[in-house]
Amino acid sequence: MQGNKKTVALYTLGCKLNFSETSTIARQLNELGFERVSPSTSADMYVINTCSVTEHAEKKCRQAIRKFIKLSPNAFIAVTGCYAQLRPHEIAKIGGVDLILSTSEKGGLPVHVGDTTKKSQVKIFSCDIDEVNNFFSAYSSGDRTRSFLKVQDGCDYHCTYCTIPLARGKSRNIPIAKVVEQAEEIAAKGIKEIIITGVNTGDFGRTTNESFIDLLKALEKVHGIERYRISSIEPNLITDSVIDLTANSAKFLPHFHIPLQSGSDNVLKLMKRRYNTTLFAEKILLIKRTIPHAFIGIDVIVGFPGESDDDFTTTYNLLKKLEPAFLHIFPYSERPSTPAINYPNKVQSNTITARAAKLHSLSDKLHLNFYEQHIGHTDMVLFETTKRKGLMNGYTRNYVRVEYPYAKELVGTINKIEITGISNTGNCTAKLIS
Repeated sequence: MQGNKKTVALYTLGCKLNFSETSTIARQLNELGFERVSPSTSADMYVINTCSVTEHAEKKCRQAIRKFIKLSPNAFIAVTGCYAQLRPHEIAKIGGVDLILSTSEKGGLPVHVGDTTKKSQVKIFSCDIDEVNNFFSAYSSGDRTRSFLKVQDGCDYHCTYCTIPLARGKSRNIPIAKVVEQAEEIAAKGIKEIIITGVNTGDFGRTTNESFIDLLKALEKVHGIERYRISSIEPNLITDSVIDLTANSAKFLPHFHIPLQSGSDNVLKLMKRRYNTTLFAEKILLIKRTIPHAFIGIDVIVGFPGESDDDFTTTYNLLKKLEPAFLHIFPYSERPSTPAINYPNKVQSNTITARAAKLHSLSDKLHLNFYEQHIGHTDMVLFETTKRKGLMNGYTRNYVRVEYPYAKELVGTINKIEITGISNTGNCTAKLIS
């Protein structure tokens, strides 16, 4: 403990949504008089915001909890997030945990930590999610460069491999007016870029009778925010109007993160996805025609039960043909309480590993090709705070990562650059134009 203030360390696993929520919890605790310290140091309290998307993610959660208990045996340990929602009693078996909060209780964490005395018995507040009354409004604010702004939570899709509807409940959102208010708060902090986040972001408006496109139009008018990125959005929710707005907007950036999950219609049916490969390809090609230099990242799951060699080859060939800028590859992970865990025709782990490696190789080629296409092009880069080996990084509008000699005065500013090449780090090199 430093001075009279109690110290708190926060540790986040998982998605951008978790990062926005952790940052908001940090602000709440700061208002209560807690001083935030690094998770690598001793603290009076640790808050671990967990993820449950894969078996590996849950393993990392358990490792983190044990690490902090070992680092500060007398610290108050609070665990929240999706893993805490789905398997609270599993966490309770880890000796040293004091408080377990469901996703519904996450926003009210400060109420539960008035007394941070080490407990002899863990308290568990993990129950059914109150979708009607519960929405934890959140945004991140610790980075001078960008902020993750949560606009939506929950999901009604119930894909057969996914536990998110169980962990976060039904799709719901706050009103556009509230989102705009939070965007104005972010702008007042001097932050230039917002990433619009949610579990199923494009489903915004379901609970307020509003629409996602109206949200984007309202955010575009917020003074002080110069750049917006839309986080992962379902293919069936990428409307022509969203693409057109992105193409014609000075603020919404040409950067799309879209889940495919499988390029085989057979597997998509098993997954109960709400589109087929024809619709997906049409969306990608429309983006490419409308915004030729857009960055397109695609999520793919390999080794889903029933995925044959032919199914995988079909997926590979589709991705090779569509030429996205990057692939996010996820080996299938069995999740308790999901239909897919009982599906026949399991794919052997060595086959999953081989398929993932093949897609990683394809992704590397696609990413390099995307960067090479931009050599000689000019763009606007928002420089970040991190300094490594005398260099700083930043991203262009279409998510090309650029490195440049560190200059403190450039941090958090948007500058015009020309891309000059590709360094041995895999980033693009650049010269400053203005």
